[in-house]
Amino acid sequence: MTDVSPQDWMGLVEQAVRNSKLILLVLSRPVGSASEGVRKLSVRPVTVRGELMLQWTAHEDRRESHENLDRDASLQRLRENFPARFRDLNLFTTDADLTVRSNRKGRIRVTTAPPSKQPATTAHNRQKQYLIPEGVPCPFLEAIGVMTSAGRVKANRYNKFRQINRFLEFIDDVYESLPADGPLRVVDFGCGKSYLTFAIHHYLDVIRSRDVQITGLDRNPEVIRDCRSVAERLELDGLEFFEGDIVGHTADGPVDLAVSLHACDTATDDALARSVQWGARVILSVPCCQHEVADQLECSDLSLMTRHGILKERLAAMATDALRAAALEVVGYRADVIEFIDMEHTAKNLLIRAVRRDASAEADARSVAAREEFNALKRHFGVERLAIENALLQAVPTLSDT
Repeated sequence: MTDVSPQDWMGLVEQAVRNSKLILLVLSRPVGSASEGVRKLSVRPVTVRGELMLQWTAHEDRRESHENLDRDASLQRLRENFPARFRDLNLFTTDADLTVRSNRKGRIRVTTAPPSKQPATTAHNRQKQYLIPEGVPCPFLEAIGVMTSAGRVKANRYNKFRQINRFLEFIDDVYESLPADGPLRVVDFGCGKSYLTFAIHHYLDVIRSRDVQITGLDRNPEVIRDCRSVAERLELDGLEFFEGDIVGHTADGPVDLAVSLHACDTATDDALARSVQWGARVILSVPCCQHEVADQLECSDLSLMTRHGILKERLAAMATDALRAAALEVVGYRADVIEFIDMEHTAKNLLIRAVRRDASAEADARSVAAREEFNALKRHFGVERLAIENALLQAVPTLSDT
């Protein structure tokens, strides 16, 4: 073990980086709050579009964030982080392993050992391939505070980054069900801060190169003002925001994609009915606070579950969404209930995705079968009538009491 100057150890690291001998570099043992909650930084070579880059991964307790930098930027970031923010540096190269440690007095010590790791593939596909990739600047993600101007996902916003990409995957799965020609019309009920509204615009306008007419609705005037400000600053064509609610909004024409996220209790049913009334080709809805069935639920066969309040609430929520999906099948949609995002991120983790069926004998048969399933499940749970029936009957008089 020997004392070395900062210039000496940095020279060894720089040589490994510039000569493409780096396998892995790890910074650990954070210095107090200087690391901003990051337990460890790891760096490995990756190939992006044919160019060798270094991928920096920030490890927090329950998340990771990634950013790809070139060699010069990586060496600069290394100087900024060691030893000011992390006291230990472990470098694994094709020639040797290097451990650099800084004590509280700033003295740096280095140990070397024979190489212990084999070079791994630098293929970038080891990282999940998001529709909005990491390491590539995205103006709307920067505007809403998820990404830096350099394309780095902020550590404390990585869950939101994942959620946005996961939501876009749902749209990507059904994109072929949307009209192939002309501008795509989208309505987002209860858009809130509009993270996903902006994401839809990015997906359709930037990724798919389509003309769009997207309307975001919310009852909060301050939220709408903020969303308009972002849209104007980014000069996003075909995106507008209005103060209003589900029931009061009138569309100027057919709607291709209708989105409703966390509309509380029966407001979800109003959004579904409006979407059906407009003939939406695709409906995406994340229900919230499903109390309606819980207030009516009577089923002696399930008394072991219904006697416990929390279990009854969850059972009723699942029944509500199953009935909503069946109701959409009755009026001509193919409906799925799927997971929106991991349970660790939000308890409201189900999404109803419905795609309108083309008229056919098979579609008619499915509608009849769905009606029978709908009524059977209502009878089983002792439910008299639901808001989804009232709402849909006003839109399409297909559901009945039979």
